Amino acid sequence: MQKVEFPEPMVCDAPNDMAKKESIFANVKYMVVGIMFGIVFVKAEIISWFRIQEMFRLQSFHMYGVIGSAVIVGMLSVYLIKKFNIKTLSGETVQFHPKKFNRGQIFGGLMFGLGWAITGACPGPLFAQIGSGYVVVIATLLSAIAGTWTYGLLRDKLPH
Repeated sequence: MQKVEFPEPMVCDAPNDMAKKESIFANVKYMVVGIMFGIVFVKAEIISWFRIQEMFRLQSFHMYGVIGSAVIVGMLSVYLIKKFNIKTLSGETVQFHPKKFNRGQIFGGLMFGLGWAITGACPGPLFAQIGSGYVVVIATLLSAIAGTWTYGLLRDKLPH
């Protein structure tokens, strides 16, 4: 297998500015929140292939309502964090970095939506689907990992 060399170190477009390192044990809180999030996904039928197909066929408002609610909660959360200078649990300031738009995001969004429509899964619910016993979704997970790896490999050659 050929070794891939990058001309410069890859830098994340959305860096984590957290200065304090958390212990492995402290990360248990993230696992608990993730499990609760997965339970909400299952109960709200967000992981349902049929609900996702209804959304893409414009046959039901259910998923649009869920996504719209998430967008509103996210906007309100960012507004409140900025307005009241809310700190992290470890007391650090939350920093929001500006993001540049490029046309590659349009192509990526179209590919993401097409994959979502075909497989009935996006990255958020993937693990909840697998945890609920939909083991066929492992193929979607492996495809998402392969796509992410391919993007990292071809990133500099893609349209900006």
